[in-house]
Amino acid sequence: MLPAATSVAVSREPVAPRGARGSTFEPRTADGRALRVLVVDDEAVLADLLTMALRYEGWEVASAATGGAALRLVEEFQPDAVVLDIMLPDMDGLSVLRGMRAVRHDIPVLFLTAKDAVEDRVLGLTAGGDDYVTKPFSIEELAARLRGLMRRVHGTVAAARRNVLTVGDLSLDEDSREVYRDGTEIHLTATEFELLRYFMRNPRRVLSKAQILDRVWNYDFGGQANVVELYVSYLRKKIDAGRQPMIHTMRGAGYVLRPVNGANPG
Repeated sequence: MLPAATSVAVSREPVAPRGARGSTFEPRTADGRALRVLVVDDEAVLADLLTMALRYEGWEVASAATGGAALRLVEEFQPDAVVLDIMLPDMDGLSVLRGMRAVRHDIPVLFLTAKDAVEDRVLGLTAGGDDYVTKPFSIEELAARLRGLMRRVHGTVAAARRNVLTVGDLSLDEDSREVYRDGTEIHLTATEFELLRYFMRNPRRVLSKAQILDRVWNYDFGGQANVVELYVSYLRKKIDAGRQPMIHTMRGAGYVLRPVNGANPG
């Protein structure tokens, strides 16, 4: 919902079609299907603008004006990503997100919020959102954020090659997106998966917060490196809970993933 004092900054130029402006992103899966995005916002003008812009880029788009409709479409439309307003008439976006996660635990979600306080942004990420855009925003900014999210979640027209990363007793299948530690499956959100993949591609290497932001989020969070701390804490709860820790903090330097003592280094 857009408060009366909030506006959406819309560029005079339409969003460029896929492949334009030097972009190599194509909104398609590895098998050639158009990526599906669900836009959830009760402001009809904004929803229509987003729908037109994303369809122009090549996405398949569905929209919903309420949380209840959004939850139905998650099952019926099977979106690859969701653009979700945090303020809806029937329920708040965080409740909608929890309902979506119950159906699709790994569906990527980009929050729209009129709140610009850091604690409100972190609240959305804490609830499981993968990124956020603060109103007012430009349509092009949102489209770029969504493209960045998809680059780190889905394959494009290039055929995916099977690749299983292993560090100690931890394994990650880049094709099936399955993660196991010591034979136990671990369910991760899209951003948690990409963060773990970056760690596992660089075992024993200390990675700074700036490196992680650049690789996992693909843009500058305006110095808000606390998002890295937040997601590292999520990973620790899932990867290290009840086990010998693999993710270590190097004070003043960053983070490092190491196999536990006695484990195969991978």
